[in-house]
Amino acid sequence: MINYEINRLINFGLQKRLISNEDVIYSTNMLLGLLKVDEFDTVEVNERLETATPILEEILDYAVEKKLIENTVVERDLFDTYVMNCLMPRPSEVIAKFMKFYSDSPESATKYYYDLSIASNYIRKTRIDKNIVWKTVTEYGDLDITINLSKPEKDPRDIAKAKLVKSTSYPKCLLCKENEGFFGSMNHPARQTHRIIPLKLNGENYFMQYSPYGYYNEHCIIFNANHVPMKINRRAFINLLSFVDVLPHYFVGSNADLPIVGGSILSHDHYQGGHYTFAMEKAEVEKTYKIKGFENVSVGRVKWPMSVLRLNGENKDEVVDLADHILTLWRNYSDESVEILSHTGDEMHNTITPIARKREEKYELDLVLRNNRTSEEHPLGIFHPHSEVHHIKKENIGLIEVMGFAVLPARLKNELDILKEDLVDGVKDISSDKRVSSHADWYKMIVEKYNDINESNAEDILKEEVGLVFSTVLSHAGVYKRNEKGMAAFDRFVEAL
Repeated sequence: MINYEINRLINFGLQKRLISNEDVIYSTNMLLGLLKVDEFDTVEVNERLETATPILEEILDYAVEKKLIENTVVERDLFDTYVMNCLMPRPSEVIAKFMKFYSDSPESATKYYYDLSIASNYIRKTRIDKNIVWKTVTEYGDLDITINLSKPEKDPRDIAKAKLVKSTSYPKCLLCKENEGFFGSMNHPARQTHRIIPLKLNGENYFMQYSPYGYYNEHCIIFNANHVPMKINRRAFINLLSFVDVLPHYFVGSNADLPIVGGSILSHDHYQGGHYTFAMEKAEVEKTYKIKGFENVSVGRVKWPMSVLRLNGENKDEVVDLADHILTLWRNYSDESVEILSHTGDEMHNTITPIARKREEKYELDLVLRNNRTSEEHPLGIFHPHSEVHHIKKENIGLIEVMGFAVLPARLKNELDILKEDLVDGVKDISSDKRVSSHADWYKMIVEKYNDINESNAEDILKEEVGLVFSTVLSHAGVYKRNEKGMAAFDRFVEAL
């Protein structure tokens, strides 16, 4: 059996151009050594697969049977990475091919690199495909909703083993360049199939990689060659606009640089990008402004539940200059009438989530105003999802959510299944059901809102209402509320520029 699976994997590697004919014997011997197989016969395989997952599952079962690994999620993930590494080109080869394709077009370069990342199983597409995804129509456009099911839960045996692994500082974090080819451990994923592309952004060394669990098409991460903290400043604006010079078909953005409104890894300077059009990009400019001294850059307030200024101009330096001017003022700007305080003592609260793109050969930069202040009423953040929406989304609103893409917790899958059954069965009150009691008020609203709920429409109704809750989540994160008082305060800030 294992003989056939090795032949299948070699065939897959040839089809996906992970290896060439000259690499077959070498890769076969690598696999035989890893799997401790003494005998081998070449057989013809005629099949085409999108991913290597079906083959890897068979090989992993064999490894468990032969006691090469224990049958846990982490050990299987470590081992299937070792297996695929037997088919991987060296980093220098990947970079050379990327640059060769780039000489034809940036699009062909990223297509090669993205396809390689899927074929190597670095991007775990089979798991990503398990995510539940849909769009909800709102007054702000079609919001993307995802229930994230791609990351499996850890086995208790893995957790126990991870505690026994000695803690090290190499690599310093999951974004460091030293992850490329890293063997992995019980508490650090194997990265032997990881390949990174060097970039120069404003003369600085960065690298690009794809996210192993990407949420959208060609979801990439651009990270500093050095392990330095994230910071939103003039340099960040220059880097973002420099990136879209390199890959003009991609957008790129940065999480904010403060807790609550920032991302999960603030310790390593990085950005996120990709080949996807979010609802915020499609959102229209509802009001335009003229900023003295920056007449060549168009400035508009975006019709969006969060507070967004859109800059658009032909000259990159002028767009950067204005962005830096806005950030500098915003860092120290307060308006108590709408609960915006720039500082509490020495603690800074104001920052920006920036997103860059090319639009019709012009540079476009969306600046989303953020504030991370907390209060007694809102201990998790005044401009953070409030308690009434925590049954759907309690986590921080980072870059991806800011642009209109909800990443919702896996628990919602089972909870929505239960709520669907309750709706179809005509249950009026779910407050006594501990499994879904957190949704009780929301559920009651749905029951009262819809006259005819049945088996054929209950799921669509729930998805629609989840999407509308996400729209509310974004409005909670907006520093200037979309009412007369909030928009007047927004205008006062722009006038101060």
